[in-house]
Parts: sequence; C-alpha cells; structure tokens
Amino acid sequence: MDGFLLLAFLFLIAGVVAVPSASRRGLGSVLGYLLAGIAISPILGWLHVDVVSIQHFAEFGVVMMLFLVGLELEPSMLWQMRNKLLGLGGLQVTLTAVIVTGIAMALGQPWSIAVAIGLIFSLSSTAIVLQTLNEKGLMRSDGGQSSFSVLLFQDIAVIPMLAFIPLLALPELQELAAAAHGGGDDGHASLSLVDRLNGWQRALVTVGAIAFVVVGGSYLTRPIFRFIAMARLRELFTAAALLIVIAIALLMVVVGLSPALGTFLAGVVLANSEYRHELESDVDPFKGLLLGLFFITVGAAIRFDLLTENLFNILAMTLGVMAIKAAVLYGLARTFKISGADRWLFTLGLAQAGEFGFVLLSFAVASAVLPTPIAEQLLLVVALSMLLTPVLFIVYDKLIAPRFVEAQEESADDIDETGDVIVAGH
Repeated sequence: MDGFLLLAFLFLIAGVVAVPSASRRGLGSVLGYLLAGIAISPILGWLHVDVVSIQHFAEFGVVMMLFLVGLELEPSMLWQMRNKLLGLGGLQVTLTAVIVTGIAMALGQPWSIAVAIGLIFSLSSTAIVLQTLNEKGLMRSDGGQSSFSVLLFQDIAVIPMLAFIPLLALPELQELAAAAHGGGDDGHASLSLVDRLNGWQRALVTVGAIAFVVVGGSYLTRPIFRFIAMARLRELFTAAALLIVIAIALLMVVVGLSPALGTFLAGVVLANSEYRHELESDVDPFKGLLLGLFFITVGAAIRFDLLTENLFNILAMTLGVMAIKAAVLYGLARTFKISGADRWLFTLGLAQAGEFGFVLLSFAVASAVLPTPIAEQLLLVVALSMLLTPVLFIVYDKLIAPRFVEAQEESADDIDETGDVIVAGH
C-alpha cells in the first residue's frame, strides 16, 4: 500500500507541475508529460519500479481514446472519408514501410528484420497528434482532417501487422527463446482462445467476435443503459461505460485481436446512440489520466545509458526516420492537393513513430523476429521521435502558420446547411 501511494504521489506531482509549466511556454501538454517522466526516471530507478509494467497498464488510455474517436464517427462518415482513408493512409503506410525496409536491408539487416522495422516505423502517434490537434483547435482544418484519416488507417493496419509479424520469425531466435523458457511455456496462463486453433477456425472466431461487438452495440446497449439509468446514479452509469470498454477490450484479447480495434469499432457502432454524449463525458477523464500516465512512462523509460553509448547512431536513425516520413507525407500532400499551412501541418505532425511501435516491438521480440539489442535501440528511436513531435508543432505554430495567415485574405465561410434554431437563455 505504501509503495502504491508513493508511486501515485510521484506520477501526479510530476504531471501537475510539468504540464502547466510546459503549456504556459507553448510546449503543449504531451511534451510536459514526457519531460515529467524524464525528471522522475532517476527516482523510479532508485525505487526499482518496473516502468514497462506501468506502461502496459497506461496503454489502456490509447484504447479509450480510440473508443472516443469511434464515437465521433458514423459509418456514413467513414464512407465519405474512403478516398483519404485508403489513398492517403494506405499510400503513407506502404511507401514508408517500403523505403525504410530498403534502407535497413542496405545497412545489412536480413530482409525479415528489415520488413519488421519498416512496418514499425510506418506508424505515427495517434495519441500525441490527436491530442495536440484538439488542443490547438486544428482538428477541423484540411491538414487536421487529412492527418486524422492517415492515423485512422494506421490504427486499423496494426491488426494485419500483428498477424503478419510472427511469419517473419528467425529460426535462431526461436531456438534461443525455446532454450530460455526450457522448451515449454513461461508459467503464465494465456487468455487467448485461438492459440491452438488452425487458420479457418481462428478466422471463424475472429469474425464471430467482431459480429458480436457490432450486433451487441446496436441492439443490447440501449436496453442495458435504460435499465441502469432507472437507478439515477451517475457513478453507476460511469461504471457501466467503463465496463463496456473493458469487456470489449478483453473480448478482443481473448480472440487474439487488438483491443484498440475492438473498442474503436464499438465506438463507431454506438455513434448513433442517444447515450453517446453521456459515454463521452464519462470515459473522457479516465482517458486523459491514463494517456498522461502513458506519456510519463514513455519519458521515464528512455534509457540514457544506452543513448549515450550509441548517441550518434540513435540520433541519426531518429532524424532519418522522421525525414523519410516527412518526405513521403509532403509528396502525398502535394498529390492530394493539400495546400498552404495545412500541407506543413500534415507533414510535420505525422513525422514521428507512434505508441503502437512499442506494442509491435515487444510483440516482435516475443515472436522471435527482432533480437533484443536491436529492439532496445529501436524503442529509443520511437521514444525520441515522439519527444521531438511537440517541437515540430511549435515550429509550425511560430514559423510556418504566421506566414500563411499573412499571405492569404480571410474569406466568408460558405453556409450550406439549413435548419431550425432555438435561442434559449438570458
């Protein structure tokens, strides 16, 4: 109990001090959380705290964020976004993965390791970019909507990546893993129900789980929420909202899918529900706290000993990956007619690696695809690129956006919607 209270105190005071300080200086809350994690990392090391375990718990904030993103979407809206979703998102992931894979192979990596690295670096940070765009009021801009389309495609693309990466396993790493575990399991019971199923059985279970989420979200949630609303207890509705998110995430884990995909799908299904706004208001505080904790753990997990030993290589890889992604994004922005400041917002905002990179890295190591020394260096590259992202947004705010504001005249908005208006108030 004492240890838990001390940890809670450390994380909360770090966030409460660092985030307002960073926000006042125009650095944004995300960089504040990352700096808070860096500041308390020596204390956590002295206390022998397992930061990675806390990070796995805090990743549930990403799951909740995708649930809320899904609530903002309707299936009709997804259909309207199909061109940007498949065009911008599909081309960004494919081109980035191919280029990074080619460079990794040119630097001497086997093709299987190079492909895994390419897939990992093709993703950007949904959590950082969406939170920053919302904070700065840029979500409705052309650059913000294009960024959202790419991030949405990336989040969906994580699922086939998780299915594909184990096929890249190296025999020598599999033998080492088997020897480390004594040729058996690691003593922990797996929740997965599909480990021993063949291909068509696994596919059948997967389709059944997704169908259950869609049907349950469409027909079961309304009577459940009506029943809970009869109690007229706000905390009970909050508990029910959390229960739905956790239950869907658990179902996805059991059938071997990403909990983030499941909760996102559930959010889309519930987007037309009369309880949508209530769900948003109940889940949002938990999402904010867990995302803040996630970013603090990212900052705290940076291994400065490994960074100093390989400073030039890691910095070169970080800047190289960000430059490659920025070049791909800029080319796509020109192709899809994203102009002005929006083009630079799109280019700079998505140039980092993402939080799903941590998930794919740990999964690739567990699947005998990446050796641990390489994975540790790649983890530093992902963390540093995320750490540099708020700086890129500052460059956009201070240097790029003002130039385009001065260059273009304000034009009246087109009003293409009609409807009745009720003015109520005093």
